[in-house]
Amino acid sequence: MNRSIFQVKHVAPFVYILGTTCLIYLFFWQWVYDDPFITFRYARNLAHGFGFVYNAWEKVQSTTTPLLTIILSGISYLRFDLPRAANFLGSLSLALGGWFLWDLAQSWKTPQVGWAALFLYPTFPLLFTTLGSEMPLFLALCLAALAFNARGKVLVSAGLLGLSVLTRPDGMLLAVLLGIYSFYKNRSISQLIKPGIVFLAVVLPWFMFAWLYFGSPIPATLAAKQAQGAMSISTPFAPRYFVILKSYAKEPVYWLEAALAVIGIVVAFSQHYRWGLVLIWGGCQFFVYTLLGVSGYYWYYAPLVPPFISAVSLGIAHTDRVVATTLHRITQKTRYQTRVNNRAGMIVLVAIAFLGQLNTLRAMRGYIDQRYEIYKAVGEWLHDNTEKNSKIGMLEVGMIGYFADRAIIDFAGLIQPEVARQLKPDSTYEDSAIWAVNRYHPDLIILHKGLFSRLESQLNEMNCQFIQNFNGENYHYKGALDIYSCAY
Repeated sequence: MNRSIFQVKHVAPFVYILGTTCLIYLFFWQWVYDDPFITFRYARNLAHGFGFVYNAWEKVQSTTTPLLTIILSGISYLRFDLPRAANFLGSLSLALGGWFLWDLAQSWKTPQVGWAALFLYPTFPLLFTTLGSEMPLFLALCLAALAFNARGKVLVSAGLLGLSVLTRPDGMLLAVLLGIYSFYKNRSISQLIKPGIVFLAVVLPWFMFAWLYFGSPIPATLAAKQAQGAMSISTPFAPRYFVILKSYAKEPVYWLEAALAVIGIVVAFSQHYRWGLVLIWGGCQFFVYTLLGVSGYYWYYAPLVPPFISAVSLGIAHTDRVVATTLHRITQKTRYQTRVNNRAGMIVLVAIAFLGQLNTLRAMRGYIDQRYEIYKAVGEWLHDNTEKNSKIGMLEVGMIGYFADRAIIDFAGLIQPEVARQLKPDSTYEDSAIWAVNRYHPDLIILHKGLFSRLESQLNEMNCQFIQNFNGENYHYKGALDIYSCAY
């Protein structure tokens, strides 16, 4: 009997993780969006021996995720399809995140919270929108660090925190919070020495390399995203958060989850204090992103999901317990019957939230970034019809840049920091595009038809000639892209 229990205990994680990973990947393997393709290009260049670069002639850190880049470079070296591989890794990371939340709940003596999180975390729609990026992996590493810390495996936790920082610099927030929590719990600085050494042993090699190779360990994209956030035509992080909330408010299930989350927050800070650490982590993420003033890209809100799901799960557990206790007092049922009511109530609440999230995912599954087909076609055309040393200027450099495999001048400043410095509160991307064209003289320019009218009117003076059009109607895209060849 004990042997069978032991076997089930150790098989269950693999069944859950493998099953959840396969289901997510089966239905969302085609999910794409533009930004991760920048990382894919870094990974491919690294695998092919060109260095940790986007353009072979520029040592600029335009990816925020060195760890994922290194992982994907190994995959690229084996000639696997990077977008699909990244989606599989993201699917695996969502499954692992759900399991580590479950494990954390066991350590913190709140098992019902863990059971709810198993279903609700890996199916939360916002997380699915980040598939292909580093966000699922980053969150899985953060949750793993919390789970191992709760088990007393502080050195393992410190190593995982270091890996989370290498996945996204945001991991430093959780590292600081866990350090403060450990000091508060043990009242001893000495308890932080060994974990601190492990953490530094993981992160310092990269920071030293980045300082020597790029001139700074801070990704160049931070300044670009801050400059974009300050532009009057952009929506900064905090205001965009409420836009996202409004989109979720259209579905009744998220009103239910919001109510349960409010209950869970009260419960966390009044009864289950350790869960307050997860909620504070989410609050710090929101505060720091707001303070940085970055533009409100939707994937920036993914780190708020684990605290939210934790709060929802706490709310479910508490609501269910209150209802079951009330029924027991009214009906005078046995303790066994009360436990049955407890489980039934929880199952109903989890099922409602779970099915509601699945309904949102069902609608999302039919949506693929409309830019993908046309951007891929443009990139492949450039790859086949331009010289290898051609420089190409454009806005939105991810997909096109990846498939073109040519030197790129980015009008949004993600690749060239000098362009980002031209972005002012009263400027537009057309202003930065004109500056970039005059500064770098790209051999070809790609323009979204009608978007950059001033630049289009100056092309004749720059000795630029129209050479190719991509009509969006042929690619299920609203709009068109024109390609110009320039001789200056």
